[in-house]
Amino acid sequence: MTIKVLLVDDERLIRAGLAAIIDAEDDLAVVGEASDGSEVPGEVRRLRPDVVLMDVRMPRLDGIQATRHILATAAEPPRIIVVTTFENDEYVYDALKAGAHGFLLKRTRPEEILQAIRMVAHGDSLLFPAAIRELAGRHAASGAGGAAWHGRLTGREGDVLRLMAKGHSNAEIAEELFVSPQTVKTHVGNILAKTQARDRTQAVIFAYETAFITPG
Repeated sequence: MTIKVLLVDDERLIRAGLAAIIDAEDDLAVVGEASDGSEVPGEVRRLRPDVVLMDVRMPRLDGIQATRHILATAAEPPRIIVVTTFENDEYVYDALKAGAHGFLLKRTRPEEILQAIRMVAHGDSLLFPAAIRELAGRHAASGAGGAAWHGRLTGREGDVLRLMAKGHSNAEIAEELFVSPQTVKTHVGNILAKTQARDRTQAVIFAYETAFITPG
């Protein structure tokens, strides 16, 4: 099955470069382009992409607002990867909180961009532990506000969440905790439900913000 990609960036050269990289792959296809976030909802409805590569900073409607709008209104929202120049950009943090499934730097190597698109299209999140830790550290709470939900996690769910924050995959967590990948998948589902997170990245951000995990 071909993964359909929508490119959103106000720089035509950036879009052209990404399109050349993506369209060279047999399993990927650029189905459309947009130069501003305001164009994205209509293009999503019209083209039904699987993945949107979304520039964070655009002149009229930025990628954060566009991400929120798509996820709130689309019947079957696409997976969204925000693209940025700086990994410690506050815009990235806000986009991830809004529901983006990960982020890429504009200097990322082509093969890593392709891998990221495939990962996100198949349901994974792009979690970069060091960058998330640095961003979340600026927003970390004292812990008091999060105590109530901390108590709803089982001990094993807490272990899984901490390993998620380190960027471990389900298979790596299963090996670390000596359980099956299916058991880990169940724990992850419970964690997402208890933190009311859309995906692993949002759950990890929430854990930092409520001091379940401390940046140090």
